Amino acid sequence: MTPRQSRFVDEYLVDLVASKAAIRAGYSSRRASEIGYQLLQKTTVQNAITERMNARAQRTGITQDKVLADLEAVKQDAMSKTIGTDGNAVMASHAAALRAPELQGRHLGMWKDRLAATGEVSIADAIRQRVAGRSVQETSLVVSLVRAKEAPIGEQATG
Repeated sequence: MTPRQSRFVDEYLVDLVASKAAIRAGYSSRRASEIGYQLLQKTTVQNAITERMNARAQRTGITQDKVLADLEAVKQDAMSKTIGTDGNAVMASHAAALRAPELQGRHLGMWKDRLAATGEVSIADAIRQRVAGRSVQETSLVVSLVRAKEAPIGEQATG
């Protein structure tokens, strides 16, 4: 691993943002996003990041179990009842009471932060429909669409 790649690993561990880490490590700011992505694909860089994260976790004593236990403590505290200004019992913090389970669920992979692109419209169909002057939405309800691998782009459109 080069010295600049090692610097990238150090910077990446600061905030886990590849493009910012690439800039701070001395790579071009114009291509920082691309370079950061490419560096994260390298096995040597991945291994260095994993190794340093494990060393940091051992050094600090912070584990996933501890983080989850702390989240549970925050949630329980936030859900505790306190006396409001009007004298009625109210929850201590609605925001924290909602955020803690969200973070716990994210850890368990209960929901996805990114949507998978699994459209039913193939590129070939989109091109055919665009050439025919129709929008994809109009025809996708009427016509049974085929996948790109089943209908090559060079195939004649029937309609």
